Order: sequence, then structure tokens, then C-alpha cells
Amino acid sequence: MFWQEWWFWGAAAMVFVILEILAPAYVFLGFGVGAGILATALGFGLPPAAWLSQSLPWLLVAFAAISVIAWLVLRLLPGVERTKAKVIEHDIND
Repeated sequence: MFWQEWWFWGAAAMVFVILEILAPAYVFLGFGVGAGILATALGFGLPPAAWLSQSLPWLLVAFAAISVIAWLVLRLLPGVERTKAKVIEHDIND
């Protein structure tokens, strides 16, 4: 079926990245990275991709696991410390 092809996961990665651009909150970026890694694995025929592409449930489990790991890494790397509130010391109208 079409989910066994690398281009399907590549297209899904592009859709998730475009959604992330339209709604920037690091929500869809992890899914985009997960689909991109899966597309790469299926495209190059890496060893796990051989048994993953045989059934849709295992392919979705791999996609979910890779996406969650990518999402966690992307949430931890950039950003401001969550414990501190941003304090503005000056008024731009002064």
C-alpha cells in the first residue's frame, strides 16, 4: 500500500512542517521530523525499515515513537527558562 512508500512519509513530513509554519508552537514539528526520519529509513532501505514496512501498525508505532522523541528534544533545546517571567524594565514611549 501507499504507506509503505518513502514518498508518502516525505509528503507527510512536508505537510507537518507547513502546518508548523502556519501555527508556530512546536506542535507539528516533532511529527514532521518523525515522518522525515521514517521517509529516509524507507527510502534508503535501512534494516528496520524492511520489517516496519510490512504492517501499518508497526509503522505507526515507529512514527509515534520517533515523533515523541523528536518533539521532546525540540521542546528542550530552544526557548527561555520556564521558571522566569520576562520583565520589561523600560517603556518604549519614553
